[in-house]
This record gives sequence, structure tokens and C-alpha cells, in this order.
Amino acid sequence: MTAEPGQAAVDQLLELLDLKQLDEGRFQGESPQTGAQRVFGGQVAGQALVAAGRTVDSERPVHSLHSYFVRPGDPAVPIEYAVETIRDGRSFSVRRCTAEQHGKAIFLMSASFQIAEEGLDHHSPAPEDVPDPEEVPTTRDWLAKYPERRAALSWGPRGIDVRYVNTPGWVPPGDRDAEAKQRVWMRINGKLPDDPLIHACALTYASDLSLLDSVLSVHGEVWGPGGVIGASLDHALWFHRPFRADEWFLYDCRSPSASGSRGLASGRMLTRDGVHIASAVQEGLLRRIGD
Repeated sequence: MTAEPGQAAVDQLLELLDLKQLDEGRFQGESPQTGAQRVFGGQVAGQALVAAGRTVDSERPVHSLHSYFVRPGDPAVPIEYAVETIRDGRSFSVRRCTAEQHGKAIFLMSASFQIAEEGLDHHSPAPEDVPDPEEVPTTRDWLAKYPERRAALSWGPRGIDVRYVNTPGWVPPGDRDAEAKQRVWMRINGKLPDDPLIHACALTYASDLSLLDSVLSVHGEVWGPGGVIGASLDHALWFHRPFRADEWFLYDCRSPSASGSRGLASGRMLTRDGVHIASAVQEGLLRRIGD
């Protein structure tokens, strides 16, 4: 979860989301060479949404996606995305996207798109006890305290400014108190183009960063040796209102349940002025490991 300051890292993220079209409904994406042994789940979800969105009229922004992580992705091999048109109605369009490597599916996603419509409008108030992003430690601040964790974070997504209000899950075992909530300020750490699909894909990419961390937070657990290893099993995301992913949003996460080596987490994303822009739910496989 390292953040590289400046536009260069954001441009690399945009290149990651700029898929090559192979044929009608077929696209290809690459992975950054970070030394990771598997592809970051948010990358696959973001690229799949790019592929699906390119087959839909731009006047129909995405309003929800539901996905399953089937197999670990190989970062050394391009990912092919096959998009199937399920329906184009008067108000909604539905697409199904399959990500494939080595001739096998690694990720499945269904996404729904809707024309702009007027209707009822309300949302729950934002939490009042959260400091502004400028008032909480940066990733660099945390690494200054735990320099030995730098290597563990070197594989993480770049171009995203991530600022934990609570203690992050990658500190050493024993250094994290149990907390029922996990709150993180995030933003794309540079300027994105105005295309709403790009902002939706960037938010999808970021939404996989800290959600499962809220499961560990309940128990004061951490990732890695002496703690827990995990993998995303599924991921759902709903987009409620227009937003910019390159402006600060609060990712307010919590975990209602964990059992059977699986943990469920839910999160809502809110702008600095408290507008609820998106919601996410994810279940992950979580297993204890030794030192």
C-alpha cells in the first residue's frame, strides 16, 4: 500500500486501466512488475470494470458490481477480459465479464449501468469523530516507526494516498489494539481525467485495499508472520452519487461477522463533506500462520 507522490504514479495507474482491445468484447490488461506473487484483487476488479464499461453507452454510468475471485492471478502473464452483453434495456444495461489466464477463469464479475434518473434521496450521516486526512499519519510516517515493514509493503498498489485513522493491519504482532471500526482516508494521489468510468474504476481498485483489514481490527490481529494471511473471495460495490476518486474520501469499514476461516467486511465511502458516494461488501479467506 505504498503511495508514490506526484502524477507519475497516477499515470502508471491509468496505463494499468487502459486495456488493449483484442476483438469485440475482448480486452487485455497487464500487471505491474512489483515482485508480488499474485495479482492485486483491486487491479483485476478495476480492469474488469473498464472492459465492461467500454461496451456500454457513456450516458449509463455503473451503479453496482458483484464479483468472485476464483483463482490467484499471475502477474507475469497478461489477463484477458471477455465481456458478455446480458441486457440493454431502456434504463439499465447489464454486463458479465470473465478474466482469464492460462485458459482458466481467475475472476468473474457482473456489472449494472443506469441512465441518470431523479428520485428519493437520503443517506446516513457521516461519523463526527474522524480527524481530517491532514491530521492523521501518512504511510511514510508509519514506515518511519516500523522501517522493517517497508519490504512487506513494496508490492502494494501505487498512486494512492492511504492514511489510516486507526492502526494499520501491517504493523508487527502485538502493536495493534482491538477496534470495532477501521477508518482510512484515501485519494488517487494526482489528477485523473474527467471520465466518470475512470473514477469508478479507480475507486474499485482502491476499495480492495483495506476492507478486510476491518475483520482483523476487531481482534487486534495483523497481517503476515505471527498473524493472519488472507485472500479476497468475493467483492460487491455500489455507486450512489457522482464523485472524484482524486479527491479525499473516507473509507469507513467494519466487520459484522467472522467464522469458518472467513471474515465479512462492509464499508461506506464518504466525501470530506460527508456525502455517501459508494458502499462495499467483501468476504475473505483468513487463516492464522506462525512466526
